[in-house]
Amino acid sequence: MQSEVRLVEAGQMGRVAYARVAPNEDVVLSIEKLCAAEGFRHAFVRGALGSLVDACFVAPGGGTRQVRGPAVEIVSLAGEVRQQADGSLRAAITGIVADTEGHVHGGPFVAGANPVCVTFEVTLEEWLPSAA
Repeated sequence: MQSEVRLVEAGQMGRVAYARVAPNEDVVLSIEKLCAAEGFRHAFVRGALGSLVDACFVAPGGGTRQVRGPAVEIVSLAGEVRQQADGSLRAAITGIVADTEGHVHGGPFVAGANPVCVTFEVTLEEWLPSAA
């Protein structure tokens, strides 16, 4: 079996930003705001730590799936932020959380529906795509 490599997008990594998000701020929207504040047009979420009041994921089939807290712990978080054609920033964030009983849930987070509980810290790395 022969491996095939396809170049999707050429570019290089830029600056790194570390930030703390305040309680009751939405995780996804806060990541977009942080990128805008730092002037990142494109970025990768490299790490995160914290808890949410509740978590809300996009469910298979297009609905949503709610995980009730309080204090839903973030186990893992990854994603990217991309500048849209209109200049706005859009974050696509996927994560895994543990609920108050220790059950694990995951998927893409719904923007505007994942408020920080006590604290949330995130590392963002700027992506600088090469001109085509």
